[in-house]
Amino acid sequence: MTGTVAAQPAAATDQAGYQNVRINEVTSSNSDTVELYNTGSIAVSISGWKMSDDSFSPQTFSPSSSTIPAGGYVTFNSPKGLGDADKLVIYTAGGTVVDRVEWAANGAKPAMARCGGDGTGGWTTATTAPTFGASNAAGCPSSTPAASRVRINEVTSNSADTVELYNGGASAVSIGSWKYVDNDTTHSPVSLSSSSPSATSIPAGGYVTFNSTLGLGDNDSVYLLDSLGNTVDSVTWATDGAKPSDERCANGAGWFRTSATATLGSANSCSGSGGGTGGGGGQLLGGGGSLTSGCTPEAPSGTGSTPAGALAWPGGLDVTIADNVCAFTTSTGPEGRDLSGLAFDPANPSALWAAKNKNWLYKLVKSNGKWIPDASWSAAGKQIRFAGGTGQPDSEGLTLGANGHIYVTSERDNTNNTVPKDTIMEFDPAATGSTLTPIHQWDMTSQFPQLDTGSKDDANLGFEGVGYVPDSWLTANGWVDPLTGAAYDPANYPLHGSGLFFAGLEWDGSLHVYGLNSDGTFVTFGTIATGKGSVMDVTFDAGTQRIIATCDNTCGETHTFLKVGAGGVMVPDVTYTNPAVMPTDNLEGFAIAPTSTCVNGSREAVWSDDGIYGFGSGSSSYGHAVYSGTFPC
Repeated sequence: MTGTVAAQPAAATDQAGYQNVRINEVTSSNSDTVELYNTGSIAVSISGWKMSDDSFSPQTFSPSSSTIPAGGYVTFNSPKGLGDADKLVIYTAGGTVVDRVEWAANGAKPAMARCGGDGTGGWTTATTAPTFGASNAAGCPSSTPAASRVRINEVTSNSADTVELYNGGASAVSIGSWKYVDNDTTHSPVSLSSSSPSATSIPAGGYVTFNSTLGLGDNDSVYLLDSLGNTVDSVTWATDGAKPSDERCANGAGWFRTSATATLGSANSCSGSGGGTGGGGGQLLGGGGSLTSGCTPEAPSGTGSTPAGALAWPGGLDVTIADNVCAFTTSTGPEGRDLSGLAFDPANPSALWAAKNKNWLYKLVKSNGKWIPDASWSAAGKQIRFAGGTGQPDSEGLTLGANGHIYVTSERDNTNNTVPKDTIMEFDPAATGSTLTPIHQWDMTSQFPQLDTGSKDDANLGFEGVGYVPDSWLTANGWVDPLTGAAYDPANYPLHGSGLFFAGLEWDGSLHVYGLNSDGTFVTFGTIATGKGSVMDVTFDAGTQRIIATCDNTCGETHTFLKVGAGGVMVPDVTYTNPAVMPTDNLEGFAIAPTSTCVNGSREAVWSDDGIYGFGSGSSSYGHAVYSGTFPC
């Protein structure tokens, strides 16, 4: 540890997970309100906590709740007025600094907020009214300022006490007049340009490292300030949380975890214990390997905020990378990307079915802990076509019907990708040959004129996932048929089989309910709001007796469980985030194994990464599509 003054040790009374609580939003207008957010996976008691500004000593405050749930918010009004230019510091009951934020004149009007992710985003002056008690996204500017794209990305309290910054923006940022400080409130901020090595500019997509001259303690913080004195970013770690280092996962985004190996000056490995700042522990296991020829991972795009009220993943904290590197290269997709929808076979839970966007189906089986193509079905997967053996379905989602057939959604024909083609196709997996043609095909394209603009991007926002929901569940739970206004009676629809199909629309996150008739016609039962901006996969889980709508990084990597609520209407019940050790990527596929597979109270949950990007080049997850964790029985 360099420097002469060490940070104060954490008090014995400090609550577990305190370091995961972040100041998330503050206003110096009207009631001088402060919002705290819990980035961790466990609730944190803030009873007895205090705050101070740049002119008064720590004071107790009256929060809206004495406990912040995982992924939750607490607000309070400052007991003393906050100035046009001021500083806010939060302390535990034992006096440990939790977080702090500073702003220059009018920087907190209408509010100063973290943008780019609650609790994890960079500080920015909001452009609209404050959003206290809810996600900051609605109040954030449409384009994040360049300075707010610079993040503290990794820090170590070993030896040189090195801090790494990462620029996630599209242009270089001058940082020569920026400063940093630790959690000792008697310390004055130190210029980056006076540090060793001198840091004056950080390129787009690049890194800068410098050694702290203040001395970073076993439990401590780093706060980054711009040239005006506004806080840009901050990180706090508990005892030994930055040994060997504390790193953001995913690289440049997400929250911090204790690493297995420091990677200063390059992308974070994100393969440690998670015990430092947060994330709630756990490890990302497995993976590795060199990319094969032509295999080209793609970085995620369109990352949004986690919905307000989302709860931490209820299953195991550890996740295993569960496929071979670049395992899903095909003739129409040589880059190895685009594995999307997933579905376990209820009749044979040792089989996991997967759809690849560029018209391929895979039957996967477990071998030495990895999901690999079932050679007895097809070691290379099977290509699928539209009715008549034509085209290349942009196959996104799939589900298994009661007849054991595979039902696949497609949002367009990849041979004509500017035109939507929102269809559900039925395939018999027992059919022979390397190419499958649907037994039935139902075309719902005309229901979504908003997708038919001549843009391939709009055409790509159609049916993304689909789940088969048995009639027995709908009737037992009192679902009201939107077409009749009475209790759903399957007998009214004699050609539809024994269940309905819930198709997720990426365009707006809605579910569209269909009865698929054996004569090729279909019945539309209406639309269900999921409360999400997008849906990437849909599944019915008999274990929880819920329909699950999954969204990738667009909605903060979340899964919303829906039930039949009062009045027979389908409503969201609870939303969970992914395990904290997982990357923030285009994780489009999600499936939970049937309860018949339960062992010691858990069953398998599986995710697929459409971009096979993981935590980026150099990480153990780069080039991998399949992740395996556990979910409670």
